[in-house]
Amino acid sequence: MSEKSKVRVLVVDDEPDIIDLLKYNLEKEGYEVETASDGVKAVKTAIRFKPEVILLDIMMPLQDGVETCRQIREIPELKSTFIIFLTARSEEYSEVAAFDVGADDYITKPIKPRALLSRIAALFRRESKKEKEVSQIKIKDLVIDRTSYTIDQSGKTITLPKKEFELLYFLAKNPNMVFSRDDLLQNIWGADVFVLARTVDVHIRKVREKIGDEYITTVKGVGYKFDMN
Repeated sequence: MSEKSKVRVLVVDDEPDIIDLLKYNLEKEGYEVETASDGVKAVKTAIRFKPEVILLDIMMPLQDGVETCRQIREIPELKSTFIIFLTARSEEYSEVAAFDVGADDYITKPIKPRALLSRIAALFRRESKKEKEVSQIKIKDLVIDRTSYTIDQSGKTITLPKKEFELLYFLAKNPNMVFSRDDLLQNIWGADVFVLARTVDVHIRKVREKIGDEYITTVKGVGYKFDMN
């Protein structure tokens, strides 16, 4: 992790009080902060500002947070940006939708600034550990490149969203080992992030849609594995 004074955070919310609260606490910790009050402005600001972290509300005017996250994840320069949803909505479908479009964390309001800062720090700690891993895995007809978040499959380049890539990478570096949903949640999303087990199933399904069904096997009643047979 770089020094906090160099870490850029974009806060996106349509409530001025929340923006002021988060901006104050983040700047107090040494983060560089910019803000946006709706999803459309958020995408434009993110392209210009290139934040390492985006704190993103779901319910906003003009464009909601889920669509905003989806658009940001399609921008190559922002693929490694951490996106944390901040929302008053606690319904399961909202959480699933958030992680489905590439969220790294999901925090319900009211926001506790110290807890939020701790969650941001935890994301950087996990990323630091991942940077020490091998940058490329060659397995079956796949070349999984961690530096570019791309997969080469028999000469065809496939780009996956961040969490889908990390899920495939983790299973591929541990071939034929079966991992439960809880194992995958701990290793991909981390112990500090509260994610529904169903989120794993959604990400597995999306990976299969892009690379084929023959690589990741479901072990009924247990979990998933990268199948070398």
